[in-house]
Amino acid sequence: MNATERLIAAADAHTAHTYRPLPVVVATADGSWMTDVEGRRYLDLLAGYSALNFGHRNPRLVAAATAQLERVTLTSRAFHHDRFAAFCSELAELCGMELVLPMNTGVEAVETAVKTARKWGYRVKGVPGEMAKIVVAGGNFHGRTTTVISFSTDPEARADFGPYTPGFEIVPYGDLTAMRAALTENTVAVLLEPIQGEAGVIVPPAGYLPTVRELTRERNVLFVADEIQSGLGRTGRTFACEHEGVVPDVYLLGKALGGGIVPVSAVVSGAEVLGVFRPGEHGSTFGGNPLACAVGLEVIAMLRSGEYQARAAELGAHLHRELGALLGTGAVTAVRGRGLWAGVDVAPALGTGRQISERLMDRGVLVKDTHGSTIRIAPPLVIEKEDLDWGLDQVRAVLAGRRGEARVR
Repeated sequence: MNATERLIAAADAHTAHTYRPLPVVVATADGSWMTDVEGRRYLDLLAGYSALNFGHRNPRLVAAATAQLERVTLTSRAFHHDRFAAFCSELAELCGMELVLPMNTGVEAVETAVKTARKWGYRVKGVPGEMAKIVVAGGNFHGRTTTVISFSTDPEARADFGPYTPGFEIVPYGDLTAMRAALTENTVAVLLEPIQGEAGVIVPPAGYLPTVRELTRERNVLFVADEIQSGLGRTGRTFACEHEGVVPDVYLLGKALGGGIVPVSAVVSGAEVLGVFRPGEHGSTFGGNPLACAVGLEVIAMLRSGEYQARAAELGAHLHRELGALLGTGAVTAVRGRGLWAGVDVAPALGTGRQISERLMDRGVLVKDTHGSTIRIAPPLVIEKEDLDWGLDQVRAVLAGRRGEARVR
């Protein structure tokens, strides 16, 4: 039994089996590359579901974290610290908003948004008590807490976890007729992913997001954009909503905000919305901690340059041209996405998404499957074009039925 097998066996023996990872055990990583405990190198084409937009151990982010580690890492929100004001003000400015409510994980931001929308509905809109409704889309993935899975349409996420939290209405993603019909006087928010990630990188029809924005404004309903995976450069813009000229009432951010170093999330909105909270009504011991703020500030500074958005746009156009060329070959039935983010539907006859992912792993490329024969490709935004092309060569080789190992760059 080699080191990989021993470590996987040990993990299986002492871990609740909530994941089924690919059988690779990573020991080190740098930029777009990871090395396992056997010394084999892999090109990372997943980037931690966008948490690693700036690559593994980005020098600027590591330096920011290291400097903060030598000063103070946690105060709790019982006290102020000297990085908090700058983080909140600069993140608000990046979003074109006024206030920030920092949390840790993405799902905490979603839960916070649910509470925010309900309190806003009662305090500002005047919805009768306990009557607030939030409209969401089928195929969504907003996390795995009890409340969030209550409005999931994924049986794996929901089964055996009831009773479920009420107060949500699910409509088909991209269906404006259903959306229009769902909005009532008791609707306080529409919660959407501008691009649905877990569903297979689903881009809504052109005009969908602007019309939802118009409807929510007309009906006095908050438009909450879950940009936890799509935001902060992934699609070639700072926010995926920008592609359609949409500014929501509330941004939900996470993943890349922590630079792949610490979990950092945030709800960002206007004073009328986040101003409904009073001390003691919501919070988090680690939310907005000094280490998180230090890393988040450096992420904001990097995004302010526009460099990473431009890289995602340029390399993303190249990625989609190359993947689009596979359509009509019989190997790929659909390619979706924006920027450095793609969902690829592989012809079922070639194998499941899991099988395709394992064959790519054997050739030194790491991706993740979702829903049947779909694989997701989302490399770090710092990936070199030559490395991306090498990775795409391995995708083509696997789809052509070639097995075995490739010579890793």
